[in-house]
Amino acid sequence: MTEFDRKTKETDIKCKLDIKGSGKSNINTGVGFFDHMLEAFSKHSGIDMDLNCDGDLHIDAHHTVEDCGIVVGKALRKEIFPIEAVERYGNATVVMDEAAVTCALDLSNRPYLVYELNVSGKVGEFDTELVEEFFHAVVMNAGITCHIIQDRGRNKHHIIEASFKALAVALRRALAKNEKIGIPSTKGIL
Repeated sequence: MTEFDRKTKETDIKCKLDIKGSGKSNINTGVGFFDHMLEAFSKHSGIDMDLNCDGDLHIDAHHTVEDCGIVVGKALRKEIFPIEAVERYGNATVVMDEAAVTCALDLSNRPYLVYELNVSGKVGEFDTELVEEFFHAVVMNAGITCHIIQDRGRNKHHIIEASFKALAVALRRALAKNEKIGIPSTKGIL
């Protein structure tokens, strides 16, 4: 279990994260749709996550979402590295009704994001542009190479939720134990 806190003039975040959990979560960011996405991520990744954020929502949700991504990413990095005896690579396509999103990732310790979701506007009060901000903050701070690509879909809620779940399942698969592989790199270190 890793605890990571971050306090700025814009947000005050407390996070507990356990990659060896069972998908239990206690999420409170003050942004309902975002909480729903993080709960889905926790459930489908098998990662236990307690996340509480007091953010400057009187402005908008940008700082809250991005800073939560930073904290979740840093906590993941502390849990994942140094990496040994896991698959390292993971991928998943998640379908939600008409929508399908694929995530492929590498626990590479070399952060990079390819983000190809065709969503704009809002889902309820949530600005859809914040989805990319969150994923970018997570992968940059966790040290993950991650491609999130929309295969099809029209409903913004379905597309975004499928993306969070695809990341979760791909991450669960990448973290799957594989004792035979040792350090999963020909370099001998990641």
